[in-house]
Amino acid sequence: MISYTIIPIKSEHDLRISQIIQAGGREFGAIGDGFGPSDSEVTAMSHHYPLNTRSGYFVALTTNEELLGGAGIAPLGTYSDICELKKLYLLPEARGYGIGEALTRHCLTFAQQLHYRHTYLDTLSTMNAAIQLYKKLGFQQLSAPLEGATHSQCDIWMMKTLPNNNKIHA
Repeated sequence: MISYTIIPIKSEHDLRISQIIQAGGREFGAIGDGFGPSDSEVTAMSHHYPLNTRSGYFVALTTNEELLGGAGIAPLGTYSDICELKKLYLLPEARGYGIGEALTRHCLTFAQQLHYRHTYLDTLSTMNAAIQLYKKLGFQQLSAPLEGATHSQCDIWMMKTLPNNNKIHA
């Protein structure tokens, strides 16, 4: 069991989360143009995901302030109602404890609060544990990427419809 909290990323987390994302990219063969770990934002995630811009990036920290991983939400292309789950990466030793699921659920709740209707993601078929997590959380596999998706080398595309939090209760 690992004790951790999930908080919005701060600038002091940028270097460590960049290292985690890039190491994850190498581990799963996501290296070079067309893969998330090569995006320019990876070096300064806190600056690319300010919470007041319909985006946010969150990190899981132990009680000792060790960064275990992170995940984020950002608008997808020109869609007003679709966000993208971005850069869910964990340290290898942090996997299997439910941290990835907690980060994803946190991001989905955040997306719902921002009134997104759908969450899109792209990933690689080599990331089996992540794909199983996404399926468990209700993501459905698509046959092709959505227009506006930027990771041309990914081979798995998924979407989840978020619950409508604007329903009128009788």
